[in-house]
This record gives sequence, structure tokens and C-alpha cells, in this order.
Amino acid sequence: MRIVVLVLSLLVALPSAAREIKLSTWNIAWLTTKPAGHPALPRGLHIRTPADYALLQRYAERLEADIVALQEVDGRLAAARVFDAAGYDFHFTDETDVQRPGFAIRRGLAWRANPDLMELDLAPNARFSLRRGADITVEIAGRSLRLLNVHLRAGCTWDAIAGSERVACVELARQAGHIARWIAARRVAGEAFAVLGDFNRRMEGDDDVFAILARAAPLTRATEGFSNPCWGGAVFIDHILLGGAAREWLVPRSLRVMVYRETDRSFRDRLSDHCPVSVTLDVR
Repeated sequence: MRIVVLVLSLLVALPSAAREIKLSTWNIAWLTTKPAGHPALPRGLHIRTPADYALLQRYAERLEADIVALQEVDGRLAAARVFDAAGYDFHFTDETDVQRPGFAIRRGLAWRANPDLMELDLAPNARFSLRRGADITVEIAGRSLRLLNVHLRAGCTWDAIAGSERVACVELARQAGHIARWIAARRVAGEAFAVLGDFNRRMEGDDDVFAILARAAPLTRATEGFSNPCWGGAVFIDHILLGGAAREWLVPRSLRVMVYRETDRSFRDRLSDHCPVSVTLDVR
């Protein structure tokens, strides 16, 4: 009888020994509660209608992600217009920008906020700043996963940054250095981690931005070797980089891009010019 009880106990414990989570990144493009004409918004910005929000809500439900790194979102109230607040917690960087990075975290997952990576915002007093990094730690099946959500400087998508005098490339190189130091700290601490978000950077081939980050610690780029089907096809600029034990947790061939069914180009403003990018992690 004692043996039977032991076997049954082991069988019950097996499901909790391995926990799969879906990790996503989604730039929702100027998701805000501010009205048209607000001084914090660009002139001519499309202000979403209730029908637009209903569409986004359906895509968020279809995404079914456990953790979503969000970019260009104006805080919790804006996020709750897309993600059901009864099902998700929210965390955003502590700044006043309309375009903030943050997270939607499925309720029931244990998590804590870490200090923002403030150094990423190279122009904190500008009308449209360069945005901090959002940093959280999630506990999954007894293991910790550190997540850094970034939205980096635009304008240096493919140019070499080494020796470049272009402002966009110089600033992107500085941001890459700050992220590399964050990665190095995770390596020293022995943490599983991911850096994900809108890098505004193609990383195929011998990309020097990725090289700066990979010198800090070995990294797996989930988007490597794939093209992005979003809006008819493109090269990825939204990436998920995994480091530490998280590299081993990546479920093979789990990369997914949720494309929109609406094909008219007007929906780029109504939905987003970015599509959600996701991977599955098996946290053992």
C-alpha cells in the first residue's frame, strides 16, 4: 500500500514539474486613452474607435499568451482596453511617456517588479523620449525568469554602428551597451533571462548590435533564420533573446507570429504596424 501511495504521489507531482508558458512581444502602436489633439500625441495620429478596440481585444484573446511584453502603450488603463484586467496584471515603466514598455502578466503567475533600466532613455526630457526598459522577475514552477522589455532607438535598422556618425546609430550603440551590462549582471547572478521587444533592428547575419549583446553572455535569438509574415512579409525587428537556462527552455519550432486577418493597409493604424511574436518555454 505504501508503494502504491508513493507511485500515485509521483504521478500527481509530474505535471507541476514541467510548466509551459507562452511568452510574447507586441508593439501596439500608440495605444493611449488620450483624446485627439492632446499635446502629448503627434499631429494626425489615428485615434482608435470602439470597433478598433474590439478587434484588438479579439486578437489579444486569440494570442492566449501568459506574458506579453508591450511597447507603445500609455499605461495600465490603455492596456486594459485590449487585455482583460480580470485575467491579466500590468506593469509599466515609471515615466510619463505615451509610448511606454510594460508587461501584461496572466493572473496566477507570481511576479515582482525590478527597477526600470533607466539608462536606456538617452533623452528623458524630450517630448518623445527614448524610453526606459521594463524589468520584471516571474516565478514559474519554482524557477525564476528575469525579463527585460525594450523599445530601442529607431532609424538605424541595418547600418553598421561601428564608427558610424549617424545620431540614430550612435544612440542605438549606447543603448546596446546598457543592455549588454544588464545581460552581464544576469550571467554573473546565474539567472535565466530574456530580452525582448521592439529592437528597431534587423539582426540577421553578423549584426554588430547582436554581437555587442552576445559578448555579455551566450544568447539564443528565437527569430533567427525566420522571416516575419506580418503585413505581407518583412525582416524581424521585434525579437526574443534568451539567455542562461532560458535557452534550454525554448521549445523547438515554437516561434509564432499572429498575423491580422484584415489586409487593407488602413488597419495598420487601427490595429498596429507590428504583429505579436511569441515562443513557448518549457520551464523545467
